[in-house]
Amino acid sequence: MIQRLSLASRLALLFAACTAVVSLLAGVLFNRASEAHFIELDQQQLDSQLVALRSTLQGVNSPALFAQREQQLRVELNRQPELALRITAGGQRWLDDAPGVTLPEGPGLHSLQNAGTDYRVYNVPLMAGQPDSPQLSLVLDITHHQHFLQRMQHLIWLTVGLSALATAVLGAWAARSGLRPLRRMGEVAAGVSAHSLTQRLPQQQMPAELAELAQAFNAMLGRLDDAFQRLSAFSADIAHELRTPLSNLLTQTQVILTQPRPLEDYREALHSNLEELQWMAQLVNDMLYLAKADHGLLIPKCEPLALANEVEALLEFFALLAEDAQVSLVREGSAQTAGDRGMLRRALSNLLDNALRFTPAGGQVRVRMVEGVRGVTVTVENSGEGIPADVLPRLFDRFYRADPARHEGSSEHAGLGLAITQSIVRAHGGRIFCESGAGWTRFVIELPKVN
Repeated sequence: MIQRLSLASRLALLFAACTAVVSLLAGVLFNRASEAHFIELDQQQLDSQLVALRSTLQGVNSPALFAQREQQLRVELNRQPELALRITAGGQRWLDDAPGVTLPEGPGLHSLQNAGTDYRVYNVPLMAGQPDSPQLSLVLDITHHQHFLQRMQHLIWLTVGLSALATAVLGAWAARSGLRPLRRMGEVAAGVSAHSLTQRLPQQQMPAELAELAQAFNAMLGRLDDAFQRLSAFSADIAHELRTPLSNLLTQTQVILTQPRPLEDYREALHSNLEELQWMAQLVNDMLYLAKADHGLLIPKCEPLALANEVEALLEFFALLAEDAQVSLVREGSAQTAGDRGMLRRALSNLLDNALRFTPAGGQVRVRMVEGVRGVTVTVENSGEGIPADVLPRLFDRFYRADPARHEGSSEHAGLGLAITQSIVRAHGGRIFCESGAGWTRFVIELPKVN
């Protein structure tokens, strides 16, 4: 199996490739500029020589006249040892300082290589504007120019190679140093377990690009820690809730079986066991309901609802219980929404049951509904002793009871009602919170507007 390159190696290779490309482009551009510069210099040199040659050969239009000026021409050419001259007229060569070299035809500047020597050839008429003028071919030896360009090309390739190598080494070191926070993050992630969720990344030591990632990673660890603590507490609460009814069942059954008893005693024991089993079944059903909500499996129906009618039906259901407790029930306002009738009834029923249990005799339970632009607000409030501020954030925790005394043996007091209510409200896209003060405790449900 081919091992994948590490991120540091990839960055190093990328740096090296970028440096090589940039160096190569710079070298090519410099080489082209140097070639153009040398061509310009050669053109200037040939133009200055052409002026001197034309001055020396002014008026020469025949071999006889050329013979008279040849000595003077030689003197001029001896001043430029790298320059050779060929003069042709009427198909005859009057002068040829480059014998055996085939020169390019056509006017203008040309480049030529012959026998390992590089030349610049400049073809021009001796007398401009005259068709029958003798033709001059100025041949300039530029071998030293070409040697310089070749050395520069070798230097460019050497520079490209060394730059790429140096950049790869430095890039690998820089990438490894820069990625050290990621390795630290990996070490922390590798050390995370159910017994070590308290580790956090030092955000102050992180680069700006990784600070946000470190913050998100720490937040994730915090959520995991909180979820694990809740899960541990949830497991302990389940064991606590089930321990008492199971002990009651075992004890009562063992007592009944110690000796023969009348049929009525067996019947009474079975009825008592049935109550315990029903409570346990209700507790398990509530736990399964919350588990479905946690996994997003609690999908409510969407049907139009007149909340006033639903609340009125619930108040009628609780009327006898309120009458026995000497508590008055009041409904205020009305609202229209869309949701699951059964789920919303269950949520409101839990809030009403909770309010009735904590409202003193002569108190009042009110249900107020307000329909606004953003949605519907339903408030279930009751008079009586308030809830301490430090308790409010934990009211919706599973198995939590504001009263430290645990009332076991009744499903109504298992501490799951508010948790179920919160799950139902969240499944409808809303939120629920509690306020307590001035002799009133209010549970506020905010449901979003449904188009």
